[in-house]
Amino acid sequence: MGSVASRLNVRVQNGVTRIEFVDRNILDETNIAQIGEEIGRIIDSQVNPKLLICFKGVEHLSSAALGTLITVNNRVRGKDGQMRLSDIDPQIYEVFKITKLNKIFQIHDTAEKALASFS
Repeated sequence: MGSVASRLNVRVQNGVTRIEFVDRNILDETNIAQIGEEIGRIIDSQVNPKLLICFKGVEHLSSAALGTLITVNNRVRGKDGQMRLSDIDPQIYEVFKITKLNKIFQIHDTAEKALASFS
């Protein structure tokens, strides 16, 4: 088993775990599964997880990636945590609107606004 390079840049800021993506295109099933597992481990390691998932630089997102986000959101809520999304490309945001995911997620224009919204 070789260690797999992380697909995420993770840092903690004011008690919030800020996650950014290494890839511009989040389309590959294997990568998406890995992203889900990595975020899952972060959630499992925290009592009331506070996650900010920042999409700066991401140009394409597959429906599988959206499914993973829904799963992650449910896991965060299951632990009385909070999750925010930020910096979503306008074209990707259209997909969130069409699929009504913009009603499920708390989405902010910038990471700074998202960070400020945690209670």
